[in-house]
Amino acid sequence: MPYVNIRITNEGVTPEKKEQLIKGATQLLVDVLGKNPNTTFVVIDEVDTDNWGIAGETITARRKKGQ
Repeated sequence: MPYVNIRITNEGVTPEKKEQLIKGATQLLVDVLGKNPNTTFVVIDEVDTDNWGIAGETITARRKKGQ
C-alpha cells in the first residue's frame, strides 16, 4: 500500500493539475515498482508561502525580491 506525499506552495494549482500529479505519481509506482494502483495513495499538501522557507527566508519574501 504505497503512500506518496506531494508538498507544493499554494499558488493557484488547478484541480486539473492536481489530478495530473495524482495520476502521474500513481502510474510511476505502477511502472517502476509494479504496485497496484487501487491501493496507492497520493496526498497533495498545499503550504502557504509564509510557511515554506529556503536559505533562511520564506518563499513569500524571496518572491517579493524576485527570486
